[in-house]
Amino acid sequence: MAVYITGDCHREWRKIRLFSALRNLTEEDFIIVCGDFGIWDDSDGYERKELNKLSEIKPTVVFVSGNHENFDRLYSDEFNTVDFHGGKAQRIRDNVYHLLRGYVFEFCGKRFWAFGGASSHDVEDGILDPNDYESPGEFRKVVKKWQKENKMFRIKGVSWWERELPTEEEMNRGKEVLAANKNQVDFIISHCCPQQVAAVFSCGLYKVDRLTNYFDEIMENTKFTRWYFGHYHDDRAIMGKFVMLYDSFERVV
Repeated sequence: MAVYITGDCHREWRKIRLFSALRNLTEEDFIIVCGDFGIWDDSDGYERKELNKLSEIKPTVVFVSGNHENFDRLYSDEFNTVDFHGGKAQRIRDNVYHLLRGYVFEFCGKRFWAFGGASSHDVEDGILDPNDYESPGEFRKVVKKWQKENKMFRIKGVSWWERELPTEEEMNRGKEVLAANKNQVDFIISHCCPQQVAAVFSCGLYKVDRLTNYFDEIMENTKFTRWYFGHYHDDRAIMGKFVMLYDSFERVV
């Protein structure tokens, strides 16, 4: 039995399939993805095809949400919510699960507190809401203009969702679940990291938000061995206990 952790996939699940084959992983093994797994748009059938390929490997693949997920789909009835290894998760495929925010899951005898979400940082010029325009034609004109001007923006309900950041209910649940575990777990899995950690490597690039502040509080009040996160598209260890993952896979059990 083994547990491996990796970073963002953005729907490129081939890296998981290749890693599973390379390590000869079995049904007793787990692969955890630290957000931006890639549940996005299946209008062309590509996502369904790739998920079906992923469902053919033996290990169980689990992930927390990132900021580049289609939350309208992810939290819809398309995926059933089930009891899963001590917490709540959404079943994507028989061996693929989305870990809901704020629960503790037990894998291979170790406890993992999972809490997905992050602020999008590629929205410097704004978030366009189609409902703010009198007609679809007017909206399309603005989109084309912004694209021509190389603005960094996303579109509400198309490429950006408010649920990228947690609700008060989810944050309260996270604290309550940790308290029930005496504020002690083996590992923490998230997409972004505490603000105090981001300040070490970002030189002010990544701004504070309610989730990074929340993680500061969790960090200060919880005992844990390692905190794993993705989001920043690099692989490095920070301050000893914090591990940023992107391409790498790290075995923790």
